[in-house]
Amino acid sequence: MSEKDIAMKHNVSHATVSRVIDSFYSYYQPNVHYLPKHLCFDEFKSVKSAAGAMSFIFCDSETGEIVDIVEDRRLPVLKEYFLRYSKKARDAVKTIVIDMYSPYISLIQEVFPKAEIVLDKFHILQLFSRALNKTRINVMNRDKKNYNKLKKYWKLLLKDQTKLDYKNYKYHRCFKKHMCEVEILHYLIDLDSELKASYELYQYVRHCIKTKDFELLKKTLENKQNIVSSYMKTAIKTINKYINYVENTLKYDYNNGILEGSNNKIKVIKRISFGYRSFYHFRNRIFITQNLAKIKTA
Repeated sequence: MSEKDIAMKHNVSHATVSRVIDSFYSYYQPNVHYLPKHLCFDEFKSVKSAAGAMSFIFCDSETGEIVDIVEDRRLPVLKEYFLRYSKKARDAVKTIVIDMYSPYISLIQEVFPKAEIVLDKFHILQLFSRALNKTRINVMNRDKKNYNKLKKYWKLLLKDQTKLDYKNYKYHRCFKKHMCEVEILHYLIDLDSELKASYELYQYVRHCIKTKDFELLKKTLENKQNIVSSYMKTAIKTINKYINYVENTLKYDYNNGILEGSNNKIKVIKRISFGYRSFYHFRNRIFITQNLAKIKTA
């Protein structure tokens, strides 16, 4: 609910609602002597008054409860923030889930020396799906005859091949005949050898993540490296840079999905209010929504 609607419901001004939010709820201060054993790191687009364009958020990987929100996600700011926590609390952290943002890796290595870095599964798949999509667009722009087909059926290339329909035939105007999903897919990937190799690599990556087979993933990346598109080669180079952390991804069941849900809720709060100017006020509102801010009783 927007603050304006809250004001109308209780017959008070919007300024009163803002004042109540900032005065009746204590400024949330996390316990600097405790951190959960398993953490998730992420960021979201901040408000105008914030020092950085993106604000940092982290939560408990097991419960999804937000631990704290930091105004700026840049490395010096985060380092200064986390050094406020006791060494015992930082040493107790066992795993931290992150996306492929390199400053987080530097931060963890320096501030959380005993924690294992886990790359988020979604971001690994996203890296390869974007590379495959760019490959498709490249082929599409070169092949005018099949331009419409490659444009219309792009989702089939990104779909898990085990979920493709090979039984139900439907009429497709682009082909002017009845076809099933598998037939359309084979037609598309046979148009270009690099597209086919890139598609196969993408499906192998999906399979390896699903079955948690790290050795097969490494072998696949090595074998397919010379025959895939330039976009896929860049993706392979990126993943090889973080290959040790990918092993942890397949070893642990933790991911950033629970934090992405909180980030979506934060976006809704911002959208309903048509944006916030004050980071302090915005942070307070997030904590109230997450039931973390405590009502003052004294």
